[in-house]
Amino acid sequence: MTAPPDTPFRLRSVAVSAYGPSLLYGFSQGVIAPVIAISAIDRGASVAVAGLVVSLMGIGSIVSNIPAGVLTTRFGERRSMVGAALFSAAGIALCLGNIGLLPFSAGVLAMGMAAAVFQLARQSYLTEVVPLAMRARAMSTLGGVQRIGAFTGPFAGAAIIKLAGLNSAYVVSLGAILGAGFIAYAVPDLAERASVPSGTKGVVSTWSITRDHWRTLVTLGTGVLLLSAIRQTRQVVVPLWSQHIHLAPTTASVLFGVSGAVETLVFYPAGLVMDRWGRRAVAVPCTLVMGLAFILVPLTHAALTLGAVAMVIGVGNGIGSGIVNTLGADAAPVLGRPTFLGVWRELSDGGSAIGPVILSAVTGLGGLGLGVVVSGVVGLAAAAVLFRFVPRRVRPEPVPAA
Repeated sequence: MTAPPDTPFRLRSVAVSAYGPSLLYGFSQGVIAPVIAISAIDRGASVAVAGLVVSLMGIGSIVSNIPAGVLTTRFGERRSMVGAALFSAAGIALCLGNIGLLPFSAGVLAMGMAAAVFQLARQSYLTEVVPLAMRARAMSTLGGVQRIGAFTGPFAGAAIIKLAGLNSAYVVSLGAILGAGFIAYAVPDLAERASVPSGTKGVVSTWSITRDHWRTLVTLGTGVLLLSAIRQTRQVVVPLWSQHIHLAPTTASVLFGVSGAVETLVFYPAGLVMDRWGRRAVAVPCTLVMGLAFILVPLTHAALTLGAVAMVIGVGNGIGSGIVNTLGADAAPVLGRPTFLGVWRELSDGGSAIGPVILSAVTGLGGLGLGVVVSGVVGLAAAAVLFRFVPRRVRPEPVPAA
C-alpha cells in the first residue's frame, strides 16, 4: 500500500524491495547477453541460426506480455516476480547443460518469457506503492538501475569467462537471478487494494481492457511504439556505422560503452523533471534528441565525431529512462492494472522488434546511411505523436465506489 498522506514517502524505502531485484535481474541478463550467440555457435549453430537464437529472448517477451498481466493479477506482484526468477533460473540451467542446440534455445526462450513477467510485476508493484507525485522518479530510477545492472554485467562476465571459461557466465547469471528471486520472496505481499470495489478480485479480461482503453492504446500507444523502435535501433546503429567507417572493433565497443555510461548519469534528473513539469517535458526531448542525433550519424567519419554523436544518443535515451513505464502507469486503470500493463508492454516490445527491421529493410534498399536517417525520422515522428497525446499534467487516479 502507498504511504498515508501524512507520512512522507522516500524512494529509499523501496530501495531493496523494488530496486534490489531489478539490479540483480539486469545484471543477470547483462552477464550472458554477449555470449548467447557464441554459445549457440559452439553447439553447432551457423551465424544466421545463432542470430535467430538470440532473438528468442525478445520473442519470448513479446508472446508473454499479455499472459504476464493475467498471472500478476491472479497471483500478485511478489509471487509473480519469484515465479519469474525461478523460471528464468530453469532456462539458464538449460543453457548450462552441454546437451545440444535445441535445449539451449528453449532456455533462451524461457528467459525471455520470464523477463516479461518479472518486469511487468515490478512495474505494477512500484505503481501501487509509490505516490503519484513521485511516480516518475520511481520509474526512471527503476530504468536506471536496470541499465546499471545490464551495463556492468558484460564487464563482470568478461572477467569471469577469462578466469573460468564460457559456462561460468551462466553460473554467475544463475546466482544473480536466484538472488533477485530471494529478495522478491522476502518482500511482504501488497495489502488488498482499497480502491478495488468490494465483491471483485480485480480480474479484468484483456479484451475488456483493450475495448475500454482503445483510444489511449491507439494514440499514446503509437508514440510509445515509435519511441521503443528508435531505442532498440540505437543499439545497432553505432556498431554498424563504426564498421562502415572502418573503425576497429575495440573502438566500436568503447563508443558503445561510453554512450551507455552517459545514460546512467541522467535517469534520476529526468524523473524529477517529469514529476515537476509533466511527462511531456521528457518524452518529447528524449525522442527529438535521439532522432536528430541519428540523422547526424551519416555525417561522421572518425571515432571522435561518431563518439560525440553516440554521447548525444546516450543523453537522449537516458533522459527518457522510465518514460514508457511512467506513461503506462499513468494510463492504467486501478482495476485491471496488470492486464492493461501487459497490453502496454506488448506495444513497447512490438516497437522494439520493428525498429531494427526498418533499419535493415531501408539499408537493403538504399544503403546504411539512408537506413540510419529513416530511423532518425522515426524518432521525430515519435516526438510529434508524444507531443500531441501526452497530457501536460497527470490526473489523480479515480477511486471506484465500494
